[in-house]
Amino acid sequence: MLPALLAALFTLAACTNAPPPQLVERPPSESPTTSAPTTRPKLTEVTVGVDNLEGGFNPHSLADLSPTSSALASLMLPSVFRPGPGGELELDRTLMESAKVVEDAEKFTVRYQIRKEAGWSDGAPIAAEDFVYLWEQLRSQPGASDPVGYQLIEDVASRQGGKTVEVTFSRPYEGWRTLFTNLLPAHLVKDAPGGWAEALDRGYPASGGPFAIQQFDLDRGEIVLVRNDRYWGEPAVSDRVVLRSNDRARQVESLRSGDSHVAVFSADDETMDALRGLGDAVRVKTVPRPATMQLLLRPSSPNLTDVRVRKAVASALNREDLTEVGTQGGPADQLPAHAQVLAPSERGYTPTEPPGAFPGEPDGGEVARLLGEAGYQRSGGTWLRDGRPLNLVIAAPFDNEQYIRIAEETADQLRQQGIQANVITPTGDQLFGEMLPANPRTEDPGASSVDIAVAPRPAGGDPATMLAASFGCPKTDEDGEQPFPYTMTGFCDPLLQPTIDAALSGAISFDEASERVEPVVWSQAVALPLYQQAQVMVVRRGMSGVQPGFGFAGPFSTADRWLGSPTDDDGY
Repeated sequence: MLPALLAALFTLAACTNAPPPQLVERPPSESPTTSAPTTRPKLTEVTVGVDNLEGGFNPHSLADLSPTSSALASLMLPSVFRPGPGGELELDRTLMESAKVVEDAEKFTVRYQIRKEAGWSDGAPIAAEDFVYLWEQLRSQPGASDPVGYQLIEDVASRQGGKTVEVTFSRPYEGWRTLFTNLLPAHLVKDAPGGWAEALDRGYPASGGPFAIQQFDLDRGEIVLVRNDRYWGEPAVSDRVVLRSNDRARQVESLRSGDSHVAVFSADDETMDALRGLGDAVRVKTVPRPATMQLLLRPSSPNLTDVRVRKAVASALNREDLTEVGTQGGPADQLPAHAQVLAPSERGYTPTEPPGAFPGEPDGGEVARLLGEAGYQRSGGTWLRDGRPLNLVIAAPFDNEQYIRIAEETADQLRQQGIQANVITPTGDQLFGEMLPANPRTEDPGASSVDIAVAPRPAGGDPATMLAASFGCPKTDEDGEQPFPYTMTGFCDPLLQPTIDAALSGAISFDEASERVEPVVWSQAVALPLYQQAQVMVVRRGMSGVQPGFGFAGPFSTADRWLGSPTDDDGY
């Protein structure tokens, strides 16, 4: 039997280039030889200390605008354009083959060509469906951080099996390169329970970047990311990145002991002193965030409809004290904001605040003059009109300590000037998704229940788009009937809108539009910028590849190049 089998095998081998398999005769009773266990290589891991891991990771929602959501988006979500070395946007050629304006189109049209191999970690392709989903959501969802450009889009069409996308706009749009950043896996999130507001409360169900979520435990304050084996681009250097939240004292201790390789968190003055005490063991750098902290004095609220009352409120406040309370002496303290659109670290930033527009310290005389002109009288330490006190509602999202500190300090300063104030802390989804963008012309009392809001103003996008998102009038849909959500300020000046529209189309420069619009916004006391948010990035000596990131991309945009150290956990 054996000779016949050998002959057959050699005949088969002669028909192929492969060598014949080696045959070993073994008695039926003999068991296979047991080999020595193979030692698996240890995983290379980077442990990163971060701030509290709040729930909610939608990078397009103001309610979820946080360092953690930005970090996860950098690691897992694909973008058409990303900041280059000079901060200018460059096409991400890992995802895209091209993105160009179609010269001979009847309307302003951009054609996007997605790489054929680009796909999500569950095997689905990154395709036109993802572009359509982001467009449909951001043009209509209240509380979106970057809606204006999407509201200018008339249609998103799929071509060539979804790998070519043609986007048609209602008018020329100079800032089109800022669109379709942080694409989401539409096939998984469009029908997810909770919809847009809740679908990403537990991270992302699939990844289109170099890492994917392996473990997600907000109770323990830990997110474990592993190399995405389905990523078509250059693989990440380290096998795993662990995000671990700690309080500030433990952040410093973890860096001292080596339990953390990197830390990116919000520090106060005491923490900065402690970090300096680590000496040459670490490198410390300030990382500005793409958001300016501001107070919105909402003209859409009945209490603040009169500009004199808004100016009186502004005159009652000490912005330096509000900044100190918010930053606690951390790196953001060095980034005071004195413009209505650009953040202090952005290219082209110059203060636009008119000299003497608001006093450096509370001015009780000015408060009295303005409220008197508005029909108020002070009685028993309280300002009254028609027998009713001026009582302002100040809102801040309940899960953000920094915002709440500013809200409470604002209320205290107003009370010292006889203006009653109380602080409410709705959820971020309630505040940014329901209360602030509500139509002020409706009879719904919830639309005007917030007089002052502590809110972020997104930065880093197209400046004209940011201008429109903050101070433009709401647009309507294609039928001209249903208005899109209002801005958080509730401010709308029809006389300024043509200037804003001209800046969006590129007919005039942002600088020219800013010179016309920002003085009016300052004079109307609609928004009081305080400071640009910032974190501190701390890197232990010996870590390689860690950089602050280009523009506002942040340090996590370089995480695929981070080289960590072997871990005792083999990960299997």
